[in-house]
Amino acid sequence: MKSSTRFISRSALPTKITLLAALVLLSACTVGPDFQRPDIASKSQHYDRQAEQQLATETTPGNQHIDLGKRLNGDWWSAFRSPKLDQVVRRAIDGNLELVAADATIRQAASSVAAAEGALYPQVDFGAQAGRQRTHNGPQPTANNFYAIGPRVAFDLDVFGGNKRLVEEQQALTQLQTHRYEAAYLTLTGDVASQALLLASANAQIKAVETLLANDTKNLDLVRMAQQHGTTTQIDVSLAETRLAQDRTLLPPLAQQRDAARHALSILAGKGPADWIAPDFSLDEFNLPSNIAVSLPSEMAHTRPDVLQAESELHIASAAVGVATANLYPHVELSASLAQAASGNGGAALWGFAAGLTAPIFNGGTLKAERQAAVDGYNASLARYQQTLIQSFGQVADTLQAISHGAEQNLAQDDALRAAETSLRLNQQAYAQGENSILQVLEAERAYEQALLGQIQVKTARYLDTVRLFVALGGNSVDAFEQKMAAREASTSTDQQPL
Repeated sequence: MKSSTRFISRSALPTKITLLAALVLLSACTVGPDFQRPDIASKSQHYDRQAEQQLATETTPGNQHIDLGKRLNGDWWSAFRSPKLDQVVRRAIDGNLELVAADATIRQAASSVAAAEGALYPQVDFGAQAGRQRTHNGPQPTANNFYAIGPRVAFDLDVFGGNKRLVEEQQALTQLQTHRYEAAYLTLTGDVASQALLLASANAQIKAVETLLANDTKNLDLVRMAQQHGTTTQIDVSLAETRLAQDRTLLPPLAQQRDAARHALSILAGKGPADWIAPDFSLDEFNLPSNIAVSLPSEMAHTRPDVLQAESELHIASAAVGVATANLYPHVELSASLAQAASGNGGAALWGFAAGLTAPIFNGGTLKAERQAAVDGYNASLARYQQTLIQSFGQVADTLQAISHGAEQNLAQDDALRAAETSLRLNQQAYAQGENSILQVLEAERAYEQALLGQIQVKTARYLDTVRLFVALGGNSVDAFEQKMAAREASTSTDQQPL
């Protein structure tokens, strides 16, 4: 009886070892570009030299000063020193549905990374098959039952790193979703602060208009009394009535602005306007930050979410080039199986080991075209990254100029208000002494009204410009998702501690 053992000749061993070593070395090869962050931001060290110089050397009391080259620490909205604003922002962060959706999207992307990483490991399957077959090989046809059962292992050597590039692509997509969360976080906090300021501004303007209406009513009473005594005419009474009626039209738009801001705060907090009412804000509750940390462009490029999103999209495009490049090369797979099989009255243990290689030869230029498309996609993503970056620089520059001009406008508006207040007082005194007409008093009131409302609007604009600057600089929103996860884990561990 001959032995079934199969011996391998010594002369064949070196060849097999060489082939195995070659496969191992090839498996370490990953084709395609290795992504590197574009070194574009380092070329820009200024946003707007004139605005930077003016604000960096600003020492006038009440005006704002910037510390160029410093990075903001902590929650940017805390610079306004409004406990009420802090409370509303925190409530919005906890309840905003856009952040909830972004959170779930990040988890979805992380699961896709785990799924892609599974292709880097051996795939083990278990199969079973049973049936009945009829054969006609013998003198008489026979029918037998058969079955086969056992595991199968397959492993893609990923010789040229196509699977690794797919994992890299999914990881970059997860980074993209994380930066989208940070962008939503930044937008949310900026919107909450802006709406709170608009609400405070509307309340201040409503209060100012109500004071003006009280003065209009008082003037009308005085004019009517003078008309009864014969010291003035019905024309003066009509003018006073017209002024009162015109000033009353100022209230409804301001009330609408107030209510819209309040509703917006409710929605930002993830509640309907009827389910949660935001507290009233007053401009006196806010403090205009006197010193603002302004990071350099090279630093801001790494702290602003939309720039980081564009960078992640560029990374995705880079990995796609690697995937398309790997598809141009052979694909090697190892497989092994072990099964217990039987047919009729006989049974046996079957095993097998195989190596398969698939290499493209002719496909009508599809694979090369796909790689070229991936390269073109990378170039498009690079251009979009550059555009996003320079737009971010422009936004910061615009906001710095707005803050600089806002200080000038605030100074001019204060002068206008003082002059209008003096003019109104003198005209009222002159009218009481019979030295001028009611028309002059009403004109002085109109100028004072415009100056008073203008001062409130300028003050609001300075606050809003400061909010826009914080947001344009990135608002220290990087790692906002990681901080949320850390807080969630800390809360969970605290809840699980025994009492």
